[in-house]
Amino acid sequence: MRFCSSGIKKREGGFTLIELLIVIAIIGILAAIAIPQFNQYKARAYDTASKADLHNIYLACKAYWSDTGSDQSCSETEAGGANYGFAPSPGVTVSASGNETGWSATAKHASSSTTVTMNASGNIS
Repeated sequence: MRFCSSGIKKREGGFTLIELLIVIAIIGILAAIAIPQFNQYKARAYDTASKADLHNIYLACKAYWSDTGSDQSCSETEAGGANYGFAPSPGVTVSASGNETGWSATAKHASSSTTVTMNASGNIS
């Protein structure tokens, strides 16, 4: 403490150790809540990327069948051709096969444990 010219004690500014420990504890509690939520958000984002890729390959195969006939088999090779332009998202593996009535596809992100499938009707599960 300091003394002013009038002889009265003057307290210096700053935080006490208790105040700093309380702030650190609050930050720790917030981090303990936020980190698991963030991991859930990432997992949902990976699954959404897989679903979007299935939708995109389905549309590319529909265009392929429109051009070549519905009895032709469409896979990721045909859908990824220059005329149809399908390209999977980074980290997503897509496989598809079959003609328009028997077509099916699967997609899985490398960082997710979920494999998403789509049938010839365009239903994702």
